Order: sequence, then structure tokens, then C-alpha cells
Amino acid sequence: MPVSLWELVLYFLRLGSSGFGGPIALAGYMQRDLMPRKWITEDEYREGLAFSQMMPGPLAAQLAMWIGFLRHGVVGASLVGIVFILPTFLIVVVISYLYVAYHGLSVVQALFYGIGPAIIAIVALSAFRLARTTVGSDRRLWAIFGVVALATVAARTEIALLFVAVGLVGVLLYAPAGSWTKPWSTVSSLFSVPAALGIPVSIPVLLELGTFFTKAGAFTFGSGLAIVPFLHEGVVLHYHWLNEREFLDAVAVGIITPGPVVITAAFVGYLVAGFWGALVAAAGVFLPVYCFVLFVGRYIIRYREKPAVKGFVKGATSAASGAIAGAAVILGEGSIIDPATAIIGLASVLVLWRFKIPEPLLIAIAAVAGVMLYKG
Repeated sequence: MPVSLWELVLYFLRLGSSGFGGPIALAGYMQRDLMPRKWITEDEYREGLAFSQMMPGPLAAQLAMWIGFLRHGVVGASLVGIVFILPTFLIVVVISYLYVAYHGLSVVQALFYGIGPAIIAIVALSAFRLARTTVGSDRRLWAIFGVVALATVAARTEIALLFVAVGLVGVLLYAPAGSWTKPWSTVSSLFSVPAALGIPVSIPVLLELGTFFTKAGAFTFGSGLAIVPFLHEGVVLHYHWLNEREFLDAVAVGIITPGPVVITAAFVGYLVAGFWGALVAAAGVFLPVYCFVLFVGRYIIRYREKPAVKGFVKGATSAASGAIAGAAVILGEGSIIDPATAIIGLASVLVLWRFKIPEPLLIAIAAVAGVMLYKG
């Protein structure tokens, strides 16, 4: 049954307002809701999911824009993208305002005292689950995972060029030499759009924010929390916009709000330059996704079964999971600072491992524990 533009827009507005659980859960909601209504076919959903998994940037937003593009072209992709992101953006702006206004209160510090270790647990398990899903039993990919994790910890930062190098290693490992020629242009297209968008700008701050978050959206494979290592390197270590504690708080805000986890960008932007900083950072992180849907998606779908493309994605995704694991170690040093936070972190890992508890609920419980255990 054909779906009107406004029916699709209203659906994604509701999903963006109430969809918790991260990218995989949001993609599952789309399958659950849209296929029975015959708004998309099973093949269209599978192709969109495959495209979103192969490309850098937030998976759920990419899939939503893909569905909008299939049904109503550029206008559909544009409106669906806006309404899917807008509710969580507004929620984050409100949280950011309250955070800045009341950050000095001891109760706020106590809340995030407990939240920090829980975030470390979520990040660490995210790395493991991503690796288990994408790496599987392939020893070569586990070796890539280990090397990137160790390199991230040793360098205290994500090494962006390492992702490109590992992607090329994936091509060498999984693509016969004779299969490189034609699909290689498609692999190259992964970098042509981001390169055009990521023009280095030193000043003013808004341009720095826009440039940095555009690069983050364009080069982060793995979706969800895969963006954490890239953001940590730029936000904390390079630009010094946030300290370690504030950065962990930013990640927490991205997890506890509905919609895409990478809305963390808006929180960072707000702390750096107020409302306009939040708007620019959020627009920057989603802009590459929008461009990929409009200009690259059809070619990725066409060549997605080619060995060179599949090899590049395998290498880059295993590198992403390794970088997340390394980032968990680095961030844990600033968050797990005493026996109480160590207990909260360990308990969070065990609960997430044993039970299917929603991550926002876990963070709420950890926040309460923080208030009870915080000694100032």
C-alpha cells in the first residue's frame, strides 16, 4: 500500500520521540512497524539495512533517510531525517541547559559519579558485541581488533588513518586481485564525499565544531557507540572543549535519550557554544549520512556483494570495535576512581551480560547508586 509523505513523516517523528534502545533496536522497530503496513517490502528493508551497516555514520538515521528516499525521493529523505532527529535534539538541548546551570550542585556531581562507571560498562560491552557480530570466528579480524585496541590505548587516542589502512588490509585479505578494478571506485567513494565536506577550519568555533562533527559522521564505522573514540580524540585531547568527566556525561546523555546515540554531538556543541553550537554539531554529524543516502547509496547497493567492498567494510568494522574497546580502557581510568565506582562498573557489566535490561534504566539505577555512595 502506498504511503503518503506525511504518514511517513509522522511515523518517524513518533519514533524519534520515543525510540529507545540504540541503533539495532530502532532498526528493529522500523521492520516491525513498516513491513506489516506494506510501506516497504522485505527486500527494500534488507537492502537499506545492509547499506546502513556498510556505510559510516549512525545506522538508524541512515536507514530512516533511506526509507524516506525510496518512497518520496530527496524531499522524503530530508523531512524524515529532520523529524527523526529533531525530538531528541530538543531533549538534549534542555538537558544541556540544566547541566550547565546546575553542574556545580553536589547532587548533580553525585548523579554522574554513578553514571560514569555504568557508561564504561556499556561502551565495553558494545565493543564486544560489535566484534562478536562482525568479526565472528575469523582470527585475522580478531587480530585487527586487538592491534587497533592496543594502538588506541598506547596512543591515548583514536588513530583515524589506521581505519583507512585496516580497510585496505581487508581488501587485500578478502578480495582476489582481479576483483579490485570496478568496485574499487565504489570503495573510494566512501572518502570522496567526506573529503569534500571536511575542509579544515581553525576559526571561528562554530566552523570548528561543524567541521569536526562532519568528519566524525563521515569516518566512523560501526554505528552507535563506535563514534566515542573519534569524539574523545577530538573533543578532549585535540580541541580541549571538554574534560574527561564532561565527555563521559555527554556519552551518557546520548544513551539515555531516544533516537540516535550520536546526538551526543549536540550536548558537546551546547557546552562549547550554547544553542548554536548544539545545532551546528548535530547538523555536522548527520550531514554525511544524508549525502551518502542521496549520492552513494545506490552504488553501494549495486556493488555490496563485490569482494573489495565487503573486505574493506570487514576491516574497518573490526577496527571500529577495537577502537571502542581501547576507548573504554582510557575512559575507565577517569571514571573508575575508587572501590565504589569499581563496584558500580562491575555490577553494570554483570547486569548487562546476564539480563536484557534497557540501558537508560541501568543508567538511572547507577545514578541513584551514585547519589547514595558519593562522598564529595
